[in-house]
Amino acid sequence: MSQLEATSSGVPPAAAAALESYKAKDAAKVVVRFKSIGSAPIMKNNVFKVTAGNKFQAVIVFLRGQLGVKAGDSLFTYINGAFAPTPDDTVGNLYKCFGTEGHLIVNYSNTQAWG
Repeated sequence: MSQLEATSSGVPPAAAAALESYKAKDAAKVVVRFKSIGSAPIMKNNVFKVTAGNKFQAVIVFLRGQLGVKAGDSLFTYINGAFAPTPDDTVGNLYKCFGTEGHLIVNYSNTQAWG
């Protein structure tokens, strides 16, 4: 069967293999360092390992739990103090693009810190 022939689902084998590898969750770990901004509480332990395939939303939920932030309270997160990532960004992609010295630095605040 050539690479151009479609499978029973109508998708070429090469495309099906690419889709399967894309769907597979990256099991590698990323070291995330949390840094508080302004009057946000400082964490006793601020370094954690997060699965690279997780969405940034998982980091936000974890951080809310660590800080004891209630559902209705504000929590702002920034990467390297530069921009606020979207919750559907993956931790691995953020690390590949913005990792610093082997860490992904996540700044957090209970008030909006930057524009």
